Amino acid sequence: ALAIEDIFRRAGFPANLFRTLMIGNKRVDAVIEHPLVRAVTVTGSGAAGRAVAAKAGAMLKKTVLELGGSDPYLILEDADLELAARICAKGRLVNSGQSCIAAKRFIVVEAVRAKFEPLFVEKMKAARMGDPFDDQTEIGPQARTDLRDALHAQVEASLAKGARCLLGGKIPEGRGAYYPATVLTDVRPGMPAYEEELFGPVAAVIPVKSETEAIAVANDSVFGLGGAVITRDLARGERIAADLIESGCVFVNESVRSDARLPFGGVKESGYGRELSSYGIREFVNVKTVYVA
Repeated sequence: ALAIEDIFRRAGFPANLFRTLMIGNKRVDAVIEHPLVRAVTVTGSGAAGRAVAAKAGAMLKKTVLELGGSDPYLILEDADLELAARICAKGRLVNSGQSCIAAKRFIVVEAVRAKFEPLFVEKMKAARMGDPFDDQTEIGPQARTDLRDALHAQVEASLAKGARCLLGGKIPEGRGAYYPATVLTDVRPGMPAYEEELFGPVAAVIPVKSETEAIAVANDSVFGLGGAVITRDLARGERIAADLIESGCVFVNESVRSDARLPFGGVKESGYGRELSSYGIREFVNVKTVYVA
């Protein structure tokens, strides 16, 4: 954020056109209340979104909320399983799993589950955990130790309710808030790995019997940010992505990511409004009508 501010300054824009305020939560209300602030956007948790939206609403100021996610990846029975395993591992481990649009729930049709799981575990296991300043590192530490511990508690609670651990699941010894690449399977409703966002490198494999059940499970979430469908039938994938998944974006045969050319945002408890593209620009302008007789 400071680098972006410096780019504006060096490019010759007026002073203070773009400002980065290094402030804590307690000072946010005063910024939202300021008369020069006309709209507010937040990227963060559902709790943060509710707090900001409530304050902005009291001030009659427009908001865009980009909140949490529990992105479903549907692996259908006609999927290229090697490709699926690669896409799913890549999607799960982005930013060490600490991303709203990281892949979270892997909904696998039973017909291919026995072949998919070992391929997925292999890809997750191969990811190198270590120093985040090392270019070879694929999994760095979690943001804070308490967040790492909360993630581990979600894993242990899911195991206690019947999930099985295929990989990881143990806090490593040594310094740093590290958590290993972890794969849980037999994840069912009622488990934290099914119901909650896992903000770290933990994958939840949810077995289903059919495409219809896969779609139902994908939509059985309070979140609706991103999602993916992996199938050899592109028309089938597009139909499911466009018409059947309750999510702000769905990718076919690729992991979810933001792109400045495309609108980005969610539905349900993942927030509202859009960032990026022309849609994102329009979120922060007003339409003005001028009538000349």
